[in-house]
Amino acid sequence: MSGLNENFFKIDESKDYREIDCILAEGEQILWRGKPKKSAFILNKILKMLPIALIWLLFDGGFIAILCSMGPELPIPLIIGMCVFFLFHLLPVWIWISHVVTANRQHKNLEYAFTDKRIIVKSGIVGIDFKNIYYADITSVNLKVGLIDRICKVGDIYIKGKESAAVLYDLENCYFIVNKLQEIVLDLKTDAYFPNDLRPKTNQGYRTGYTKK
Repeated sequence: MSGLNENFFKIDESKDYREIDCILAEGEQILWRGKPKKSAFILNKILKMLPIALIWLLFDGGFIAILCSMGPELPIPLIIGMCVFFLFHLLPVWIWISHVVTANRQHKNLEYAFTDKRIIVKSGIVGIDFKNIYYADITSVNLKVGLIDRICKVGDIYIKGKESAAVLYDLENCYFIVNKLQEIVLDLKTDAYFPNDLRPKTNQGYRTGYTKK
């Protein structure tokens, strides 16, 4: 029975394991890394649910104003019940407020990286989360540019995998980045799936031509 390598899980106190560089495998190289454009990210967080939140608030606010005008005539249990009801009924408003309040924190922790093996998305509000999508699992890469995105000169890249998905929000130079990402996915996936017995001794990757029999 082999002995336990006690140094394998030894923590290096000089490293911050919440950073992308510290989760890379040996020999893994970063091809690109970036963050959302801060002004566009925060503006999108503010405007994303704003119409729904305003309509909801106006609708519930009208009922609350009517109940307040009838306050002295209403029994205490009914007042408490209505307060609890509206506390939960205003949930879309609370969600919108939480998105606005935490937008700066979300942006600070949000970072994207393309390596020669996978796509890494670092995110989080309280703690740091990492999502990995390996190129072999990717089924589609799409770009979406909305009205606010166009004004801010950014775009969102939607990545769909076999078992997971991710969105890279508010990226500058989004057309260039999505083009390069599609190129990376095509190169690595095609190279991985190219039949090994059809490879010549000198292999140039997926560009190697072969005749289908």
